[in-house]
Amino acid sequence: MDFNFKKVTEIMPSEPEQDILAAIDLGSNSFHMIIARMRDGHFQVVDKLREMVQLRAGLDENLYLSDEAQERAITCLQRFGERIKDLPTASVRIVGTNTLRVAVNSQKFLRKARIALGHPIEIIAGEEEARLIYLGVAHALAFDGSRRLVMDIGGGSTEFIIGEGFKGLRRESLEMGCVSFSQRFFTDGKISKSRFTIAAITAGSRLRSIQRPYRNMGWVEAIGASGTIRCVANIVKEKGWSDDGVITLKSLNKLIDVMVKAGHIDQLKIEGLSRERMSVLPGGVVVLKAAFERLKIERMIVSDGALREGLLYDLLGRIQHDDERDRTVLSLAKRYHADVAHAQRIETMAMQLFEQVSDEWKLDQTHLDCLKWAAKLHEIGLAISHNSFHKHSAYLIDNSVLSGFSREEQHILATIVLGQRRKFPKKEIKKLPDEVQKTSKRLAILLRLAMVFNRGRSEKEDTFVKLKVKKKGLRLLLPNAWLERHPLTKSDLYHEVAYLQEIGFKLKIKD
Repeated sequence: MDFNFKKVTEIMPSEPEQDILAAIDLGSNSFHMIIARMRDGHFQVVDKLREMVQLRAGLDENLYLSDEAQERAITCLQRFGERIKDLPTASVRIVGTNTLRVAVNSQKFLRKARIALGHPIEIIAGEEEARLIYLGVAHALAFDGSRRLVMDIGGGSTEFIIGEGFKGLRRESLEMGCVSFSQRFFTDGKISKSRFTIAAITAGSRLRSIQRPYRNMGWVEAIGASGTIRCVANIVKEKGWSDDGVITLKSLNKLIDVMVKAGHIDQLKIEGLSRERMSVLPGGVVVLKAAFERLKIERMIVSDGALREGLLYDLLGRIQHDDERDRTVLSLAKRYHADVAHAQRIETMAMQLFEQVSDEWKLDQTHLDCLKWAAKLHEIGLAISHNSFHKHSAYLIDNSVLSGFSREEQHILATIVLGQRRKFPKKEIKKLPDEVQKTSKRLAILLRLAMVFNRGRSEKEDTFVKLKVKKKGLRLLLPNAWLERHPLTKSDLYHEVAYLQEIGFKLKIKD
């Protein structure tokens, strides 16, 4: 097991924990953790930990993650967990990538992983992974406004991003990685020219979908941001095949010749190349070569910045109220021509209701953010049809590429929006992870109530509803005779009583 620990400086005992941020990348090949001290909007690295868990290697042909691989991963995460157990949840971000996206039993593993780490874990989509990788590389290299291509070879997927400055212009995630390709084409450790040729054809076929648009956009510099690419850069530098570790197609071909001549992974003698890295090097090299050939890359430099650094900067943005998710929600609402004024009225009332119950229901800022996003997006389904628009809204949220959101966040948001009216989505709530079912149900109820009081789409905001938490539900208090003056709302409210009663939630109305 290759375990790297790098400690740059010690945290002083008096260091306030809220100034410390941590990011963990549960990759298909390696798990990475970085801990940093926040100072004036910048980071000072405190700890870095890396362990080659090779999670992808434990995935069988039916996409089941083996018990052995899970145990190996949990042992690593228990060590990580010791380091971050005292940090507040808002200061920690943990994401899983390709292997945890595709493993059919990932939820079972994630329950154990959350206990080991003591913090929530997000599974992010390939495009979101690409966004965060670019963010980490851009900060690490202090990009100017020039256009760059960033490539990151993971254990199960490879991300390609073209961007300018800190902004990614195009992002793609392809299903090919150093572990998956090594398992498929070099499974017994044998290395031959014919195997490299077949693997390169497969990788090239997957690159065909992006080669034309990427080459048409162009770039001034190509940058690699993964352990595989850094390993290749170190090899070509030590061998004297290029200057300063710059990777070229010529140097890649020389490396492949050396590997083919060795004939087997066990015979591959390269100084500084660990056994774990050696076993996945053939698959990584063939993916890299295919990218050079298909995208016409002439040379590639290497960055130390990657997904984990991108996570830190994204987390800092959330803390400083510069959240990518806010921009994504506004963009989605605009794309589907949502009624902004009406959505704002729903949001305002939902926030008023939230404030009255948040303490007793143990709801925090993350829940409030989710409720606000749901209010902004609740009607986007009208762009498809007025009939069952809430279902269309939920579908669009669940199936769109939402930058900044994890898969779980996206699904929770879609479920809350689905629950805004009519029959309560009990089945969909039960499909959510156990720890978020109760809060998601409660947020949907708050959104439903806000909808009822704004169904008339009136610009008046003079309705003050008082909520009181009861043992099995809520008591809703209104001004004297208010219901008699608003018979349609009264009818809707009593329909809500019946809908919520079906899920065992009691809504009592009093005016």
